[in-house]
Amino acid sequence: MALFNTVKIRTPESVELEFALAGIGSRAVALAIDYAILAAGLLVLVLLWLVLLVQFSGISVFEETGGLWLTAIISLLMFGIFIGYFVGFETYWYGQTPGKRYANIRVIRDDGQPARLFQATLRSLLRPVDDILFIGFFFILLGDREKRVGDWLAGTLVVQNEANRRSQVLTISERAKAIATDLLNLVDFAQITPDDFATVRQYLQRRNTLTAKAHEEVSLHLARRLRDQTQLETLPAEMTADVFLEALYWAYQVNSGSDGLVR
Repeated sequence: MALFNTVKIRTPESVELEFALAGIGSRAVALAIDYAILAAGLLVLVLLWLVLLVQFSGISVFEETGGLWLTAIISLLMFGIFIGYFVGFETYWYGQTPGKRYANIRVIRDDGQPARLFQATLRSLLRPVDDILFIGFFFILLGDREKRVGDWLAGTLVVQNEANRRSQVLTISERAKAIATDLLNLVDFAQITPDDFATVRQYLQRRNTLTAKAHEEVSLHLARRLRDQTQLETLPAEMTADVFLEALYWAYQVNSGSDGLVR
């Protein structure tokens, strides 16, 4: 019996990916860490509120309505921090928060792509609903895809991350790196979205698991789409689709100042 339930997803590029769902235990650990961090931040706001109340308590004008206004402002700030914490991290950390990173899990869309601003916002806004009477807990526990209410409405899944960072390292050929140098001067990288970049990364990570036919079809489809998307009328050298994708990936990393997931 598998430790984690799995789900298979077919991407728009016809790549079938299998993910292990995060499980209620990993999600609970991640949420506990995130709530602990949030609690520390919110505690600072509460202390600030108390200090300001004491500071202005002797002012008659403030005592009439100032306390209510201050309470309302602090309450809005606390709500903004609660929502913004999850939205910010899940958007810019590609589906992870500090808690999820510790638990080695992440949020993805139902099509296998990374969660972005829209999905992160929906999940965050619906989190209080999931927390009421442990509604989210029962949805995760009883559903075959382990989704809480926020996941159903946002179209997301929470899955196990790669087992370790080494498995995410990609080997880029020296020829691809040489071609990447030319691509830096030819490609408009503003035309490549983070989702496109993530798709190329997923393909390069998993290409060795594809059949020969699927490997050829997917690589050609991706290479042609990205060549057209970046308005490359001619390529700097003769190459296979795989070498082009490696070169484009490497050039994108260099252009965006990557933290080095390739070698």
